[in-house]
Amino acid sequence: MKTWLLVTSILIGLFSQSLSAAEDGFDHTEWGQLLKQHVRVLQGGQTTQVDYQGFAEEQMNLNAYLDRLSEVSRSHFDTWSTAEQLAFLINAYNAWTVALILTQWPDLESIKDLGSLFRSPWSKDMVSLFGDMVSLDDIEHKMIRGSDRYQDPRIHFVVNCASIGCPALRAEAYQGQKLEVQLNEQTRLFLSDVSRNRLEDGELKLSSIFKWYKQDFEKGWSGYASLESFLLDYVVELSLDARAIQALKNGDLDIVYLDYDWALNVTP
Repeated sequence: MKTWLLVTSILIGLFSQSLSAAEDGFDHTEWGQLLKQHVRVLQGGQTTQVDYQGFAEEQMNLNAYLDRLSEVSRSHFDTWSTAEQLAFLINAYNAWTVALILTQWPDLESIKDLGSLFRSPWSKDMVSLFGDMVSLDDIEHKMIRGSDRYQDPRIHFVVNCASIGCPALRAEAYQGQKLEVQLNEQTRLFLSDVSRNRLEDGELKLSSIFKWYKQDFEKGWSGYASLESFLLDYVVELSLDARAIQALKNGDLDIVYLDYDWALNVTP
C-alpha cells in the first residue's frame, strides 16, 4: 500500500511539473527591457520608431537573449501552450530582425539594403533555432503561417520588418498569457492608422500587407472566409461610414492597395 501511494505521489508530481512547464513557456524579460528602452511610441501606439543605435550599444544583452532562444529544443517548445509558442516565435522574429539591421548599422537606409538581386534579406539563414540555421522567412512563413497550430490572421500586425510601412514594433515583449489582448490591440492600432489604411474618395485604401497575404484572410482562420468579412469586424477602426459598410457587406466597395514604405523605422 505504501509503495502504491509513493508511486502515485511521484506520478502526480511529474504530471504537475509537466503542466507547469507547458504553462510557463519562455521568459522574455530581457527582450521586453530592450524594447522598453529603445522603442519610441508615437500616435498612441499606431506607429513606433526604433533606436537602433541604442540596441547596438546593448548588443551584448540582445545576443544573450538570442542565445537563450537558440537553446530551446523543439521537444521543449512543443510542451508549451499554442499561445506561448506563438509569442515565442513572434519575439524571435522581431528580435532577430533587429539583429539583422545591426549587422550593417548605421550604413543602411532600408532592410532591403541587406539583400541582393538574387536573395532577399529575409531568406538568409542567420537564425539559430531548434537546432538548425533558418531564415526570417522560415519563422514567418513555415513556423507561423505554415503551421496548422495558430491559424490567426492577426499575426500580420505583430511581426515587424524594420520598415515604416510595417505594423509597429510593440514596445513590450509578447507573452502567452497576454497574447490575445496584445494581438487585438496591435490589430486595432494598425487598422486605425490612416497612413496605412483609410477610406478616401469612395475607395478603401489598405496596406499592401492585405494584398500580399490576402489568402490568410480567406482560409477560415478565426472564422474569416474573406478579407471583407475580416474588415467588417474593424469598421470603427477604419472609420467607415454607413454607406461604406453596406458596400463592404455587398462586396461593392473598391479596395486599392497603398505603396509600401520600406524606409527604416529608425528614430530621427
